[in-house]
Amino acid sequence: GGESQRLKLVSELHLSRKGHTLYILDEPTTGLHRLDVDLLLKGLHALVDQGHSVIVIEHDADMLMQSDWVVELGPGAGDAGGTIIFEGRPTKLLSAKTPWAAALSERLKMHRSLCRERAA
Repeated sequence: GGESQRLKLVSELHLSRKGHTLYILDEPTTGLHRLDVDLLLKGLHALVDQGHSVIVIEHDADMLMQSDWVVELGPGAGDAGGTIIFEGRPTKLLSAKTPWAAALSERLKMHRSLCRERAA
């Protein structure tokens, strides 16, 4: 599934389409190395720069933080979810009281701690 999505995306990047296309990707970062996620993000940004729209269903923090708009469903999984508990820019998500906000805040703390350790 994921590999197929990525191959289709690469093919789309090489086409010159006229008009607007809506791309919907489901968990495209699954199984990817961090460097490959960066390449995928560049490709998705290129599609948006060409005037297309991209919707991504994703659980990758880097993908979330580089998005233009985030919609978080919850408050839990399965039957406990399905309600919009956050909608807005990723920077606003950091101060929200949602599961993803908590996860991203923790990730930022770890990142800052690692940076301080490297600097010391």
